[in-house]
Amino acid sequence: MRERLTDALYGLGWGAVKKLPEPVATRLGRRIADTVWKRRGKSVLRLESNLARVVPDAGPARLAELSRAGMRSYMRYWMESFRLPAWSADRVRDGFDVDDVHHLTDGLAAGKGVILALPHMGNYDLAGAWVTTRLGVPFTTVAERLKPETLYDRFVAYREGLGMEVLPHTGGSAFGTLARRLRDGGLVCLVADRDLSASGVEVQFFGEATRMPAGPALLAQQTGALLLPVTLWYDGSPVMRGRVHPPVDVPASGTRPEKTSVMAQALADAFATGIAEHPEDWHMLQRLWLADLECRQEPS
Repeated sequence: MRERLTDALYGLGWGAVKKLPEPVATRLGRRIADTVWKRRGKSVLRLESNLARVVPDAGPARLAELSRAGMRSYMRYWMESFRLPAWSADRVRDGFDVDDVHHLTDGLAAGKGVILALPHMGNYDLAGAWVTTRLGVPFTTVAERLKPETLYDRFVAYREGLGMEVLPHTGGSAFGTLARRLRDGGLVCLVADRDLSASGVEVQFFGEATRMPAGPALLAQQTGALLLPVTLWYDGSPVMRGRVHPPVDVPASGTRPEKTSVMAQALADAFATGIAEHPEDWHMLQRLWLADLECRQEPS
């Protein structure tokens, strides 16, 4: 029953919110965010705990301010996502402004394939729609399998409608398909700041240990594709901002695990740079650091 309700609510969002005038949707999103924030539920408290690592000198008042801004940013992501299928091509093209995009366009022009790796910042669906609309470049991505299956199907249909090829995270065949797309000179986009498998790479992130996916580094090693970190943020205007960071190079020496570790740490460092600059736009409402994950596993 709970899964069916969740699916119905998302369906209502895509069906109803996209019909609202943009100013109305913006106000609605902010009102919902403030209501959720005031209730101080588990997600808000987890967000504040995560932000305490990002801004270690912040006191309780500053953390509360950041978490409120974070919930507003997170709800803006959802309101934009519900409305994206109804946006015109011009609205998509004008809705994102990215610095140093030459790293991406030069990499694609070289024909070796490009991997864009992003944290949970801003609205990566809007960034993807901009790539397919403004640059005219299709790409492949991976989506976590959600429950119920009908909800996962909604997300796949939504992202495919924006011009993306979507592969399931589970099932074992995604890596091979991604590698083929890259060898053909294609583009792959992966959200890569939270490990959803048992094979993540341990990295230092804001001074503490966590695990991040090995996939981006392994794909770059196996295919010769360019690996580019990307960070996204909002600046108070209707336009989302972003930056394509310099490439993460494959080390010249070392074993595959050693190379993967070095590259994963470089990705983590690039993500940390962008998150530290715009902490309120990092939508990490789950446990991330190993210390928090281990606490959850301890018997009560």
